[in-house]
Amino acid sequence: MSAVTRLTLITHAITDAVQGARFPVDEPLNALGDRTIAKVGSLLGADHTVIRYAPETRTRATASGLGLSGEPDAALRDIDHGGWAGQGMDALAPEDLMAWLTDPGYRGHGGESITDLIERVRDWLGGLAGSGRHITAVTHPALVRAAVLCTLDAPAQAFWRIDIPPLTATTLHHRAPAWTLRTTAGALY
Repeated sequence: MSAVTRLTLITHAITDAVQGARFPVDEPLNALGDRTIAKVGSLLGADHTVIRYAPETRTRATASGLGLSGEPDAALRDIDHGGWAGQGMDALAPEDLMAWLTDPGYRGHGGESITDLIERVRDWLGGLAGSGRHITAVTHPALVRAAVLCTLDAPAQAFWRIDIPPLTATTLHHRAPAWTLRTTAGALY
C-alpha cells in the first residue's frame, strides 16, 4: 500500500487587485486582508510536515501572518497575466475579456493560458504524489482551481466555474493511483 500524501492549498488574503477586479501585480495584502489574517491567527499547531508558498508578496505575507514558516516554490506562482497585469478588467476590449473567459488556450495578453497553468499544476502535483507527507501550500485562487480540475480530470473549460475565495483552504489527498478532493474552499475565518 502506498503512502497517503495530503495537500492543503491556502489562498492568500485579499488585496486591492481582488477588491478592484484588476489583474494582479506583485502587491501586498490590503488592510482588509491584514485584518482577516489577524482574525484567523496562527496555524502553528496544525499538522504540517512541509510548508511552501508562492513567491509573490501577498502569499509570503499570508503565510507569515498565519505563522507558517516554509520555503518559496516557483511552481505555486500566480498565472502570468502578461500585458494585462495591473489593469482593471473594465479596461480590456470586451472581445479580449470574453476570449480569455471562454477559451482556455487564449494567450492574447502575452502571458500564460489557462491550459498552460493547468499543465504546470499537473506537473507539480505529479511531483508530490506518493511522498506520504502533509504539505501546506499558500498560493493563489487560479492555482487552486487548476489543482481541482486536475484532481477531477475535469475539462479546462470548467476553470471559471470554480469559486475559490481569498483565505480559504482546499485539501487534496493522493493515494495511488490518483488525487482525490477532500474539501474545498473552507474559509479559515
